[in-house]
Amino acid sequence: MDLSIVVPVYNEEENLPLLYQAVVAAVVPLNLEWELILVDDGSRDSSPQVLQTLAEQDPQHVRVVLLRRNFGQTAAIAAGIDHSSGEIVVLMDADLQNDPADIPMMLEKIHEGYDVVSGWRKNRQDDLTRTLPSRLANGLISRVTGVHLHDYGCTLKAYRREVLTGFRLYGEMHRFIPVYAHSVGARILEVEVHHHPRRFGKAKYGLERTAKVILDLFTVKFLSSYSNKPIYLFGGVGIILIGMAFLVLFYLFVRRVFFGISVLGSPLFQMSTMVAIFGFQSILMGLIAELLVRTYHESQGKPTYTVRTTINFPPEV
Repeated sequence: MDLSIVVPVYNEEENLPLLYQAVVAAVVPLNLEWELILVDDGSRDSSPQVLQTLAEQDPQHVRVVLLRRNFGQTAAIAAGIDHSSGEIVVLMDADLQNDPADIPMMLEKIHEGYDVVSGWRKNRQDDLTRTLPSRLANGLISRVTGVHLHDYGCTLKAYRREVLTGFRLYGEMHRFIPVYAHSVGARILEVEVHHHPRRFGKAKYGLERTAKVILDLFTVKFLSSYSNKPIYLFGGVGIILIGMAFLVLFYLFVRRVFFGISVLGSPLFQMSTMVAIFGFQSILMGLIAELLVRTYHESQGKPTYTVRTTINFPPEV
């Protein structure tokens, strides 16, 4: 299979037939082996029935995954990726705001040597209550992760399959897939894509999603930067805390020697002692995390590196 197009679906009964037609119009001229994987995330309208009809009309290309209940967009995307078989995986929304006509252009960039092609809705057709928080979140994510993209929230992205392996998606983490891919050396390109106003239905997400994204950002930063050496994080914090505690204790010592001010009578003594204890505990947590990391890699046989390709090696048996 050359291409898998994964689409999470939640209450999009009116958009689905139009989406299928748009995908067919965009992909058929490419002469590829392709599949359209539609994952129903516990829809409460007639989306499952529409999906079944589409699957019956085009059994060669349409695959349908029906989840038992609403698990969220990230879980639906993960289910679609797990059930896909294409060498290239394209993710997109079902609301027709993403344009399937952009898929050929993104595939060209993949064939030029990029591992991830990320869509950028430069002329986004949403109101300010959605675009402003999105811009702030994109800036924060780019700064924290070091992977600079204008539009992490755009679902329309194309991936080589090999950069989608080795991690699981939770929470709202589907938007952070480029960060995971970057951590294994993927070449990432951002391209402008079309964005259309929603024609049918209503948006499923509001401002409450921003808080979830920020919390997931902490997890992604830890996993991408410190998952193999957590002692660098916990130990670094511990050393800083212990250093601060000793500076305060030195200040109290100098004040006691030269000015005769009691050390125990100052709240700084208790505070510095507690800070030193917290620092020591942080180092111990780092050592425990190191043991867990080694157990994780060695018990499952997971390497601490990823290989892009090999030359002149015999095929694996």
